[in-house]
Amino acid sequence: MTVFAVEYVYAADSSAVRDDHRPAHRAWLAGLADGGQLLTSGPYGDGAGALLIFKVQDETQLNDLLKQDPFAVAGTIAGIRTTEWTPVIGLLAAHAS
Repeated sequence: MTVFAVEYVYAADSSAVRDDHRPAHRAWLAGLADGGQLLTSGPYGDGAGALLIFKVQDETQLNDLLKQDPFAVAGTIAGIRTTEWTPVIGLLAAHAS
């Protein structure tokens, strides 16, 4: 399994649409967390995007999951950056092995 850091950049003027889809988005994230695929997630303080940390088989599986995000389906995400990440110290370090 591989850990990935995923950065979302929200589309300009998408706040109202995100508000409408936030319950479904958070339910989707909770299901992934319950299944062990999402380690943690949360929005940036300035509201411009979010950081999500996943543990999945590979980048193909990650991309397939991200397409299912209700925010993505609603068109509120302007950009996504995915980076393979290896936490070595701290709470998430145990999940990297």
